Amino acid sequence: MQQGIDIKEIIVHTGQHYDQNMSDIFFDEMHIPKPDYFLGVGGKTHGQMTGQMIEAIESILIKESPDWVLVYGDTNSTLSGAIAASKLNIKIVHIEAGLRSHNMQMPEEINRILTDRISTYLFCPTKQAVDNLALEGVEKWSYSPSVVLSGDVMQDGAKFYADLSRSPDNLKLGKFILCTIHRAENTDNIDRLANIITALNIISENVEVVLPIHPRTKKVLEANNFDLSKLTLIDPVGYLNMVWFVMNCELVMTDSGGLQKEAYFFRKKCITLRNETEWVELVDYGYNVLVGADADRIVSEYKRANIISDFNVDLYGDGKASEMIIDTLLNHSTII
Repeated sequence: MQQGIDIKEIIVHTGQHYDQNMSDIFFDEMHIPKPDYFLGVGGKTHGQMTGQMIEAIESILIKESPDWVLVYGDTNSTLSGAIAASKLNIKIVHIEAGLRSHNMQMPEEINRILTDRISTYLFCPTKQAVDNLALEGVEKWSYSPSVVLSGDVMQDGAKFYADLSRSPDNLKLGKFILCTIHRAENTDNIDRLANIITALNIISENVEVVLPIHPRTKKVLEANNFDLSKLTLIDPVGYLNMVWFVMNCELVMTDSGGLQKEAYFFRKKCITLRNETEWVELVDYGYNVLVGADADRIVSEYKRANIISDFNVDLYGDGKASEMIIDTLLNHSTII
């Protein structure tokens, strides 16, 4: 990475996902600079949240006049930042571009497609993501965005923080499975959620199931009186605790996009509680299996989880994606 170049960063925290254990703790334990702006727009509908974020971010961009607006992933914050920047003709950098689950009922799918379509630089974590953009005709888009196969910045983080991971306080575990459930398609559909909990209860007869409870999931579970007595429920944890859980578990079960990758980074099989995934390469190589909310399938795949190939296939780069992204921006060049 180029040295001696002064880059001023302005961090905007929208507050879309705001919980002390799911937001502030990441800034503290990972030594991320405190945000310059906090918008506090969480807990609203998609439309309210997105509209308020666009308005607030636009005001910040007018005041700060940045050269680039960098957005990551596929949240409402991602799309809002991109729209605000595009209206002001500011260059947009989309990290984690090109991913597609092909499920337009997912808010994230809409966000990532629209963000890609108005971004100046599209940094793709995988070759599949590059191919997705090619299939959508990116070369013919009127403003000719730069498409860069950068690798995945989450792998950068996993490598950097692995040695700093720490076990949670006051929790003694033997062998265990790590499970997370937060996606609306599971938490807002009682039948799906009931099937998942049924499967976890069956699996818990053989191995401890640790379930960090997302606020959305907790609210639904409490309202519907699910039998959770066999599961080890814990409050949301910070990143360093979560890395420890992934590194030390027997298996990961999740409906999270990021955790699917982190399981791979730390050589753990993943069972994904969704019908599709944007990380298709993990499924193609047998590191991940999609089970939806089918209780029998979840239990069956748990029993088969030790049947897996090695983890020697390099899917997400060399752990230096961040450096490539910065060098590309500083050089204003197209890699591919």
